[in-house]
Amino acid sequence: MMHAEAIRTYCLQKKEVTESFPFDEHTLVFKVAGKMFLLLPLDETLLVFNAKNTPEKSLELREQYSSIQPGFHMNKLHWNTIHVNDKIPTQLIYDLIDDSYNLVVAKLPKKVKANW
Repeated sequence: MMHAEAIRTYCLQKKEVTESFPFDEHTLVFKVAGKMFLLLPLDETLLVFNAKNTPEKSLELREQYSSIQPGFHMNKLHWNTIHVNDKIPTQLIYDLIDDSYNLVVAKLPKKVKANW
């Protein structure tokens, strides 16, 4: 079973990623170049996180997995809440993190990415 530390480690290995607690002392937020791509509540009993995706892919994922739902306290068109359990393959969890990160990076100005 995956733990929050595995998600944290995976996120921090990505280029230009920072972590902080901008909202409260329980919600760890990962940003790339100052833009959020993943929220990880640390006060939940079960592992859960919020990540971005395209509206089309979000709908597809929600239809396929009952553990993937519209983003809690987020724009439900672009964000999903993923309840990590044995019904979601570990590789899919990493893919969802990658998708979220890559969507944010794709929208960054070229000038910002040029400094990496």
